[in-house]
Amino acid sequence: MNKINGKWRQLLHLEPPRGWLNDPNGLCWFKGNYHVFFQYAPDDINGGVKKSWGHYQSPDFINWEFTGTVLAPDIPEDRSGAYSGSAIIANGVMQLFYTGNVKEVGDYDYITSGRGANVIRVSSKDGRSFSEKRVLLRNSDYPEYCSCHVRDPKLWEENGKYYMILGARTLDSEGCVLIYQSDDLDKWRFVKKLSVPDFGYMWECPDMFDVGGKRLLSVSPQGLEHTETANQNLFSSGYFPMDGDKLGDFEEWDHGFDFYAPQTFCAPDGRRILIGWLGMCGDAYTNPTAQLGWQHCLTIPRELTVSKDGAVLQNPFSELSRLRSAPVAVSDGECKIVHLPFELCGKVNGSFEITLDNALALTYDGKTFRLKFTSDSVGYGRTVRNCKIEKCGDIRIIADTSSLEIYLDGGRKVLSTRFYPENKSVNLCSHGIFLKGWRLKGMEVNILGE
Repeated sequence: MNKINGKWRQLLHLEPPRGWLNDPNGLCWFKGNYHVFFQYAPDDINGGVKKSWGHYQSPDFINWEFTGTVLAPDIPEDRSGAYSGSAIIANGVMQLFYTGNVKEVGDYDYITSGRGANVIRVSSKDGRSFSEKRVLLRNSDYPEYCSCHVRDPKLWEENGKYYMILGARTLDSEGCVLIYQSDDLDKWRFVKKLSVPDFGYMWECPDMFDVGGKRLLSVSPQGLEHTETANQNLFSSGYFPMDGDKLGDFEEWDHGFDFYAPQTFCAPDGRRILIGWLGMCGDAYTNPTAQLGWQHCLTIPRELTVSKDGAVLQNPFSELSRLRSAPVAVSDGECKIVHLPFELCGKVNGSFEITLDNALALTYDGKTFRLKFTSDSVGYGRTVRNCKIEKCGDIRIIADTSSLEIYLDGGRKVLSTRFYPENKSVNLCSHGIFLKGWRLKGMEVNILGE
């Protein structure tokens, strides 16, 4: 796959060559390449130091090049970290907007005082080298009801105007988003706030976009109530369908253990692509790759579409089919050694169970799909995640060497998790379902800039 192969190194998912990775940033298509930036701490596997931006680029989602750290905190307004943001292409130039994080030294709570959240703009003609930084918004430019937590600018152009959405926490600990408007990407005017009563204390990583005739507001809210089938992780990620400024019922993007901070963009052929962090904040479970010098990865690109009945669907990027090689089949009642990575599909006619290495069970009882680790030897603290789904016509599994992405009923529900088998092959058993698919060859990744 690349120059950094080793135990648990993945063949389908983008990882840091070393250190820590989290939120995807600046997703875009520019000058013949897909650009995927991400939060990066190359010298700290726990991500506790100042965050920078790492960068991958690819012409086709298959052949990737890592160009290193391309955006680092180096001015007073981002001295505590170059936090998350986005890209917009304007007049043939890539424009990046991000949050410059500042933590003052002193006796502060860093919620109502002691933290600066600055919107900073840089431009690039090649996606690798960047202009001088320009500070556009500071704490004093946000509404007076905001706390010091305002971050993660996402931009788009609409009807000849530029719009920017920011995630925020109010002084009353209400999660919300702030929307700004501009004619020139430099001078910004506050337009409105969007929120839902009693729905978390902070909304991170906002995104607003159209797909299949629907407008969605995507956010990663913190502080939601946890249940056995909803908001099961420490923090959640999902979307609200929009009717004007009215927000509909929240729907989670992913019901697995490892998913947060997704961002979307448009491919040159018009597809709406979503990429998320295949990771999670907190310490409820761990990743053994930290002992080997790196931690976390991004999801594979997902195509967003809308079904005939209005459901938002997520499915693996179409180019994945180019990586298929030897066919794989696991009959009902059969156990078979399957080499990683692989893709398996199956039609669902009722309840079923799929197990991997007698350590991870995927079960469906006609009402609830369950992802359950039966051995901590591969889960590393992960236990069980449940997903309500009354009708499930099929399942699609993308298994890498240390992660799973599971798509149910044509992509109506998705569950993602890391898992860490000791070998590059797993014993896969099928009960109540016939599975067929392919072994996958893996992407080509060239590591530069480190």
